[in-house]
Amino acid sequence: MSTSRAVRREKAIAVGVILPEVTRSVVEEHLEELAKLIESAGGEIGSTLIAKRNGPDPATYVGSGKAEEIAAMVTDQGVRLVVFDDDLSPAQTRNLEKIIPAKVMDRSGLILDIFARRARSRESKTQVELAQMSYLLPRLTKQWSHLSRQAGGIGTRGVGETQLESDRRIVRERISRLKDDLKKIERTRETQRQGRKGAFTVALVGYTNAGKSTLFNQLTSGDAEAVDRLFATLDSRLHKIRFEMPRETVIIDTVGFIRKLPHHLVASFRSTMEEAVSADLALHVIDASHPQFEDQRVVGEQVLEGLGVLPTNIIEVYNKVDRIEEGIPPNLRKKNAVSVSALTGAGISTLVGLIRERELAGGEMLTLEIPVQESKLLARLHEVGEIFEKSMTGEVTRVTAWIPSDAVHQFDAWAVPGAEAKRPA
Repeated sequence: MSTSRAVRREKAIAVGVILPEVTRSVVEEHLEELAKLIESAGGEIGSTLIAKRNGPDPATYVGSGKAEEIAAMVTDQGVRLVVFDDDLSPAQTRNLEKIIPAKVMDRSGLILDIFARRARSRESKTQVELAQMSYLLPRLTKQWSHLSRQAGGIGTRGVGETQLESDRRIVRERISRLKDDLKKIERTRETQRQGRKGAFTVALVGYTNAGKSTLFNQLTSGDAEAVDRLFATLDSRLHKIRFEMPRETVIIDTVGFIRKLPHHLVASFRSTMEEAVSADLALHVIDASHPQFEDQRVVGEQVLEGLGVLPTNIIEVYNKVDRIEEGIPPNLRKKNAVSVSALTGAGISTLVGLIRERELAGGEMLTLEIPVQESKLLARLHEVGEIFEKSMTGEVTRVTAWIPSDAVHQFDAWAVPGAEAKRPA
């Protein structure tokens, strides 16, 4: 059975280009990731090719000579797909396919294909299709397969519109409908966010395959699919944390980042990525065992900065330390960062402690004297805050408690003037 699956895997050639501002080692690293993307899409790498140029060729990106070389490799190896690690213009793709007897794709097209395979919910399917259609529109040509059948008969004869114009119109109309659908979905998501307003929200963000879903399961006792593959999670999911916290705490798992993420995809998935923006705290999960973990960290930082997530709202979580034989490198032992193994549970208690500290920083310690007849007020205090000390004096309950900032006003009338309330060590 496994043999038949291997036979069906599409063989591909991965192509990278060394430009003056890019080193060979960087291009090789990017091609390694491209190979994993090809495998995630159901293909396998036949070989790789690296071209060196002073600048991209406007017609074929790699130049006609390299294009001919790729064509020869395709013929010799029986390859059906050639994937370029950089984005190609529609004209470059068309010119390359005139020379190369195989399908030509760029990194963005490949990532879109993977997202299309993994989309499950209505939201992610809508987001992916919108990104695909936006990517497709400038690439429609006269040779494109028809997107609809044109009826014949009375009233349809004459010059009319060309098939290419018809196809473009169909795609534009579909894009318009998808954008309308997405706006409705975004309104629903915003309503859901409003419903979580009283909770402390923690978003898991980071490079794809950094272990966010495994960490999600550790923190929540959830059942998110956690597998060793790129973009296993497309839909954000949320669950209450399983640890005792000062207030209701919700963990949100989000879609992963990757370098050179297609801008159409970023635009379409913005409502999903907004979870990181609206969250009280973002945990930037980084695969500490990956050879290029520092590059992946930078990519994550750039995406978070582009979304508008404040650096002060981010804690770096260096995951998979169980795979580091030499121990945790000194540069990972820095302020506002924690090292964990989401797989084994190592370091999780430290991480929970950091989340807890962030929650406590968003409130005040108060000493309250609440009359016994105000039982509903005391119940409310138990609901929104964390009580550290409680004693009865006659008809009054004296309480030392932490209360979130947005709820302090509910208890101001019962605060003891001048009382210094400190959180017990």
